[in-house]
Formats: sequence, C-alpha cells, structure tokens
Amino acid sequence: MTRPESAGDGAGYAYDVAVCGAGLAGSAAAILLARSGVRVALLERRSDPEAYKVLCTHSLTANAYPVLDELGLVPALEKAGAVRNHARWYTRWGWIEPRAAPTGPELPYAYNVRRSTLDPLIRSRAGQTPGVDLLLGHQVTGLVRGAGGRTVGLRASTPQGEREIRARLVVGADGKDSAVAKLAGVAERQYENTRFGYLAHFRNLPLPGGIGQTWFLEPDMAYAFPNDDGVTVLAVLPDRERLPAFREDLEESFYAFVRALPEAPPIDSAERITKIIGTVNYPLHTRKPTAPGVALIGDAALTSDPLWGVGCGWALESAGWLTEAVAAAATGRGDLDRSLAAYARTHRRRLRGHQSMAADFAKARPFNPAERLVFAAAARDESLARHMHLFAQRLIGPLRFLNPTALAKAAVVNIRHRGTGTPASTPAPAPGR
Repeated sequence: MTRPESAGDGAGYAYDVAVCGAGLAGSAAAILLARSGVRVALLERRSDPEAYKVLCTHSLTANAYPVLDELGLVPALEKAGAVRNHARWYTRWGWIEPRAAPTGPELPYAYNVRRSTLDPLIRSRAGQTPGVDLLLGHQVTGLVRGAGGRTVGLRASTPQGEREIRARLVVGADGKDSAVAKLAGVAERQYENTRFGYLAHFRNLPLPGGIGQTWFLEPDMAYAFPNDDGVTVLAVLPDRERLPAFREDLEESFYAFVRALPEAPPIDSAERITKIIGTVNYPLHTRKPTAPGVALIGDAALTSDPLWGVGCGWALESAGWLTEAVAAAATGRGDLDRSLAAYARTHRRRLRGHQSMAADFAKARPFNPAERLVFAAAARDESLARHMHLFAQRLIGPLRFLNPTALAKAAVVNIRHRGTGTPASTPAPAPGR
C-alpha cells in the first residue's frame, strides 16, 4: 500500500524538489539546490552507493569545469587521478594539435575520469549535503497529480514497499530512457544514428603526448582517452553498414579496426581489463525540458551522439541552469512555472545548435564544405586549432565555430597552403575497408 508523506508547510509537500536519478546530473542538481535552501529528496533506483554508469565516454568537457568548481569537486578529482582532457584529432589533412599561444593562457580543460570513480564521488557529496535526503533503492513508478493535472509528487517502489513523496517540483535525471519523462508524457524527437559503437578499457596503452586521440575517418570514428589509475578508454564508432561483418568476430574486428588507425595505439601489447561493450542502435533524442511541475536534466532532456563525449558536461551544466532558474520558486518564493520556462529557454538556447549539428553528423556523412574548410585549416594553423579546441570543449557553439571570420581565415590558410605546392590530402581508408 502506498504510504504518502508530507511536511507541515501547509501545502502538504514533504520536499521542495524530488530528483529522480543520483548520477551526475541528479547529484549535481541536488547539491546545488540544497545549497540554495531547497529541501531535496534524491532518489536512486539502485541500492548500491558505489553504482556507476558503464557505457560512457568517461570524459567531462571544459564547459563543465565551472560547475565542477562550484561543487567543490576539482581537488577531489585531481586527487583521484583524473586526467586533464587535452587531445589531438586526426583528419585527412593531418593532425589537429591545439596548443596554448606562446603568450596566452593555458587551454581550457576539464577531465577524463572513469564513471566508477566519478559517480560514487559526486553521489557521496550529495548525500552529505545538508538539505539532501539520499534515498537509494527507490524506483519511480508513477507521478502524483494535483489540480489541472499538474505533477505534485511521485510514487516509488522501495524494499520496504510503495512510497509516495510530495514535492513542488519533480526532476527527471534518470537518463535517456527517463521514466519521469514517459510518465509526464513529455514530447520527444529522435534522430537516427547510423554509426554503432564499441569500447573497452586498457592498461599500459601509451598515447602520443599522453593525451586523448580522436580519429575522423569519414565516416568512421575512433577515440582513445587516458583516464584515472592508468586506464585508457578506447572506442570505435564505424558506419552501421559494417555491423554484420563486425559482429561475426567482435574481438578480432575491434582489434583489427584499431590496428589500422593512423598512429594506432599498441593495442596488442596492452592489457584489456574490461569486456568489449557497446551499442548498435543509439539514436539521438531531444525532449521538451519541462512540463507542469516537472523538469528534465542530463540525458533525460537531451541525448547526443556519443562520439562527441559531451553528455557528462551537459548533464552538469543543465543541473546548474535548472538551479539558477528555479531555486527560489522551488521554496515557494516565486512563480515556478515562470522559472521553469526560463530554464527551458536556457536549455534550448545553449544546446539546440550543438544537437542539430550532431544529429546531422550522426548520418555517418563525410565533412560538409564548411567543415572541410575549417578542419583542414586547423591542421595547418595554430590559432584555428585553438578555435577547434574551444568548440570540441563546448565553450563555443556552432555559429561561432563556423562564423564568417573563422571561415575567411580558414580560406586564407588553405589557399596559402596550396600555394606551397604541397599535394592535397585524400581521405585515409577506413580501417578494415
């Protein structure tokens, strides 16, 4: 039998906000909201406090650094051995290798860190934050409706039985298959991803410069990211046309793909410490980030193409945007609907362009003319390589990345390069083709 809970605040709310999902987005939102005076229930369906997300790029882009800093996690990540995520990218024109300007500041960074390290760390911080009740083993089974169908709480299955929790706001931080989004009837748009992906973790896999490597093979992709504890995450993302042959012998296909990469990591001499795992169908999706009494953050609101490694950073950013918009209203000191509308506008403005570009590139197409122009020039010019770094770290959007000034400079760089008489590069053959 469902056991309702309420507090003596007159409105019958046990909490101001109930956050569903104690991963990155949910734990960050719980911490930030509670610091703003919000009473938070943080629900997690898994009972193990050390639980973590397995299928992930295990990378935090630099756009998330301010949130990490606000959460106070930077010293803990450094102590845990998280690796600052500088990287280089292979293209048909050579390697793009961003470096700080001789008289300029260090390139912005965040961290590569395994979710087995990161998730328990941030969840523990959330559970220790005054104002947060961490409720493990709580699986959301329904939403509680009030006047006009507005969400005013949730129902959850727990080891002790069914439980009803009233809250002014229910936050879905429960991933791409969000139960909160489905229960709230939030509209969703999907985009086909015509690449599949597999990854594994290795020890003793040296990388040039000790930094991340990404291969743009048009249309296939691969990346290798050094992580904490000397572990490197190695992933391949081929065109789906290759899936039937790839599946015939997954391990040999994975290894053969990596061996054929330009400047391939020495995979045969490395120690693989996990299974090869992956997904053969991972569509991108975008949901409306709010409904009456409901907000979505992280993958529950938007899931992008995993090849870009942006999901963790956007999870933390969306937690920050939500807190900024709704903290006051969640405690009854403002108009919650207006605050949710402000969050939705910020979410759309900050991520819609990125997602549109990612959805187009997920068609496993080669670079379009504007991308060819900028990627080629970035392999030849240090300032454009830094410009590429800002985009890869999601510190600038597509409009700034491909703005007229950048395109004009790229054109000049490429014209000068042709003037040297160096023959034009052709696309490298995809591994195994």
